[in-house]
Amino acid sequence: MLSNITKDLVDDTSGATAIEYGLILALIAIAMIVTLQSLADTTVSMWNMVRSRSVSAMNNY
Repeated sequence: MLSNITKDLVDDTSGATAIEYGLILALIAIAMIVTLQSLADTTVSMWNMVRSRSVSAMNNY
């Protein structure tokens, strides 16, 4: 009886699968954060350029 319960606990891999999916999800989240952070820097610099060119164009009139 006790040996069957112990064997079932040792053979159970459902927790390992959940941990693997959690690690994959964490890696995807980290990759998304890094990508979006670099994209945000590019977007901010683009809008700063648009603002400065708009101000310059309005000052010329």
